[in-house]
Amino acid sequence: MDKKIIAIILIISGLLAITAGAILLLNGNSKDDSDDQTNQSTITEEKSSMNNNKTLVIYFSAQNHTRNVANKIAENLNADIFEIEPVESYSEDDLSWTDANSRVSREHSDESLQDVALKNVNVPNWDTYDTVLIGYPIWWGVSAWPVDSFVKQVDFTNKTVIPFCTSHSSGLSGSDTNLHSKTTTGNWQPGYRFYQDATDAEIKEWTDSL
Repeated sequence: MDKKIIAIILIISGLLAITAGAILLLNGNSKDDSDDQTNQSTITEEKSSMNNNKTLVIYFSAQNHTRNVANKIAENLNADIFEIEPVESYSEDDLSWTDANSRVSREHSDESLQDVALKNVNVPNWDTYDTVLIGYPIWWGVSAWPVDSFVKQVDFTNKTVIPFCTSHSSGLSGSDTNLHSKTTTGNWQPGYRFYQDATDAEIKEWTDSL
């Protein structure tokens, strides 16, 4: 065969091989780009889902102990916060449990007085929250009754509910399950007790475990 023809054939074969390689490389890159886009889309959807899982911290605090813990919990969880407020707020004298004539003592002795009127039970954007944490001080081994009044009036359907309490010496004392018994709605979780002067580190340890 003529040497020129052989040379032409070799050149053409080389060009075809180069072209085929380029096509395969382009297809491979296209697939990788597609996979990257799919993975990125999945990550974005997961982040969006997490961001949409909104958390609310609800609390009642006759003094500052529960308020301080609730504020720190909300900060750690990037959560909104709502305070339960009685129509008639509790003064320091009202909270003197060693005085048989104080407000809390009279309410403790007469359960009919424990149905405390609240300023507001309509939480803004309530339907947007998936997780609700409810904080309260321990009174005579149970949740402070203004919290009971709130729970009785609110529908927790489709919400995860996590109680927490503060106390000087009492433990959780079943106050979480007792509070749960006030309503038939919500997916209630076990509660947690903080010492009334809990440190930021102790609070963070708990919120990190949620």
